[in-house]
Amino acid sequence: MAQTQASQWLATLPEQAEYDVVVLGTGAAGMAAALFASIAGSKVLLVERTEYVGGTTAWSGGTTWVPLTRYLADTPTEDSFEQVMTFLDAAVGEHAPRAMREAFLQAGANAIHSLVDHTQVAFRACAYHPDYLADLPGATVNGRALEPLPYQAGHLGVNLQLLRPPIPEFTVLGGMMVNREDISHLLQRFKKPKSFLYTLKLVGRYYWDKLFYGQTARSVMGHALIARMLASVLERQIELTVATQVTDLKINTEGSVQLRLQQAGISKQVQAKGGVILATGGFGRDPDKRKAYYPAGVPDFSPTAPGHTGELHKQVLSLGASYGQAEDQPAFWAPVSIRRRADASLAVFPHFVFDRSKPGTICVDQTGQRFVNESCSYHEFAKQMLAGGARTNPAWIICDTPAIQKYGLGMVRLGGDKLSPYLADGYLLTAASLDELAQKLLVSAENLKAAIAQMNEAAESGVDHLFQRGSTVYQRANGDPSHQPNPSLGLIKTPPFYALKLYPADIGTAKGLQADTSARLIREDGSVIEGLYACGNDLNSIMGGTYPGPGITIGPAIVFGYIAAQAASHRAKAQVQQRHDQNLDQTKDQ
Repeated sequence: MAQTQASQWLATLPEQAEYDVVVLGTGAAGMAAALFASIAGSKVLLVERTEYVGGTTAWSGGTTWVPLTRYLADTPTEDSFEQVMTFLDAAVGEHAPRAMREAFLQAGANAIHSLVDHTQVAFRACAYHPDYLADLPGATVNGRALEPLPYQAGHLGVNLQLLRPPIPEFTVLGGMMVNREDISHLLQRFKKPKSFLYTLKLVGRYYWDKLFYGQTARSVMGHALIARMLASVLERQIELTVATQVTDLKINTEGSVQLRLQQAGISKQVQAKGGVILATGGFGRDPDKRKAYYPAGVPDFSPTAPGHTGELHKQVLSLGASYGQAEDQPAFWAPVSIRRRADASLAVFPHFVFDRSKPGTICVDQTGQRFVNESCSYHEFAKQMLAGGARTNPAWIICDTPAIQKYGLGMVRLGGDKLSPYLADGYLLTAASLDELAQKLLVSAENLKAAIAQMNEAAESGVDHLFQRGSTVYQRANGDPSHQPNPSLGLIKTPPFYALKLYPADIGTAKGLQADTSARLIREDGSVIEGLYACGNDLNSIMGGTYPGPGITIGPAIVFGYIAAQAASHRAKAQVQQRHDQNLDQTKDQ
């Protein structure tokens, strides 16, 4: 594979090169911060530790929760600052400073509009994407969650290789990325002429890209957001380096920040007049911090990207930075299942909404009993798994034949995927009866049959008296709208039955570095560390480790990238002015 300029960048850089702003990390937070700083007129350097840009954002759905933008007008929803704050106050409470979410809302719309107006980033309002905690006052069903538009990135040429490849289990045909619209057409390709033509065009373009570029050039969801940001970074001539480590970071006496970078055995220093913005993704890949801050029972595997090792945290902590303390959870969680790929790597599949919320499924603990509302958000679901200890970790998700054929189960794709490979390697278990299934799962057959009897009763009445599954607009939205009386509740009665094991895993850190409302890092006493900023998962969660709605990591990541870039760019200009004034004074003295 040919190398891009970004992988050889340090060799061409003069020693002591000077920038206005240096951004560390290329997920949504870092890319946005670099773009915002460039828009503000700063000379920017964007540094990525791994060989790919995108971080975990490139593997995500890309949903971006930023209320009160111009896209609200495209929905029937009425919203206001007061309504959003009512919702966030109820969801977050004392788990994070109120001033941080106020700063987020005050800057949110400007950040999104600036990004869309000055770069290739494009959003639309999600047609129907309710807040997760839909029963809280101030919740809405749309208008706050934005989604990036799909992107055809073939014009990037060799720089396509910089984009983090998608997770194989979320692609089809060996690498074609698909979103919900694509999946709908693919499933109905032989039923509707429109879907057949859509599929023909989609698949044809994919194979053309493979032939011409050697890889897919069409991006969707979070990958599309990153592809659009990369195109904008290149368009604005922001300097970008990948596979580059920061081996030293210190604040100079005059206020600039000095970094030593290392790439392919070459080491050089650079200066940042305005400061350094940390957007490295948090410490989720640091085994020591996982042990120190995560609750017992969190496995070592995670569906997140590999770059967020927290290495730079050690350096800024030595400069006086501190971690936040007032969070509900130290990380955001999701239930996952695991399977070995043909190349022996481990696939870690997050169970967001495609199976747990569908009719005909049930989740049970190690005793065979239900323990949670299966259609609650992935964060709340895994939070309950962790709270239950060994009884609920791991847990089982179970369905019958019609359910797995229609909705899939974990890595078993919906629409009639072949089950034999999953059964052969033990990822999926099957049984002809509930007694046999209980024996294979090592759970009480009596409890399992009672749990499924209760679910079947709920499915017929439409009301789950035990856990209120399908009782909110969010839960019903993730069910099957064609299924009645409750889109989330279905009978489990047709053998053979199927099951797979679920584990609670981290999908990003919530615990992070403390900062003020200008994204400046602060010490434990609240004093500011001049020249150092944080956004994304490096910043202590403004949601306090709660998960109120879809995209509450990417939305604040972009907005605090905007806030940090504005502050650092302003500081760079002040540094230049200060130098100019000093030179004038020296000239006068002479």
